[in-house]
Amino acid sequence: MIDLYYWPTPNGWKISIALEEMGLDYRVVPVNIGKGEQFEPDFLKISPNNRMPAIIDQDPADGGEPISVFETGAILIYLAEKCGKFLPSDLRGRKEVIEWVMWQMGGLGPMLGQNGHFKFYAPEKIPYAQERYSTEVLRLFDVLNSRLEGRDYICGEYSIADMACWPWIITYKRQEIDLGEFPNIRRWYDNLKTRPALRRGYEVGRELSKPTGKWSEESRKHLTAQRRPNRG
Repeated sequence: MIDLYYWPTPNGWKISIALEEMGLDYRVVPVNIGKGEQFEPDFLKISPNNRMPAIIDQDPADGGEPISVFETGAILIYLAEKCGKFLPSDLRGRKEVIEWVMWQMGGLGPMLGQNGHFKFYAPEKIPYAQERYSTEVLRLFDVLNSRLEGRDYICGEYSIADMACWPWIITYKRQEIDLGEFPNIRRWYDNLKTRPALRRGYEVGRELSKPTGKWSEESRKHLTAQRRPNRG
């Protein structure tokens, strides 16, 4: 059994989709990021970066004590290795999938996040920031569109690289991106939408929260970066 510490966001969807695709038993432990539950001491024990999602595997492969994993790239690799699916075992195929998972972790996700923040959530409009991040997002979409030329999936076969990227691409309308400019992404995105397990993963926690595009003052406080108290 996997305990999934979760809230329905693109990063959360990566892992709920993976768990559904892999057929692993799991239970959802909600982490309400709008109320600051990601800063609770018990959660920090498994996710020291105070970010969800995180998991606890109650039945790890080594037969030992439950093991926790944080950071979505690490979680995806861990789960793929656990179930023996969606991550090639050969050197070159494995390398390729991990490259694209890290591309999403280091580029696509953070840049879309910053683009969305300065477009919709920043208390004041900053044209320089908006231009910087919207330009970088479009560059990353160009990269992915080129990668998908002549491919059904990012790395040939469906993999954790697709699971990592799709939940961020789904935000394209909110990000004010014309997916018609990226026909290979459009084809890939629509193809993945037809996968029943992906759809189930995307629906996980729908009853917990529905994005409105607006933050309350409490949510704004919890969803912006915070220093930890000085314990020195």
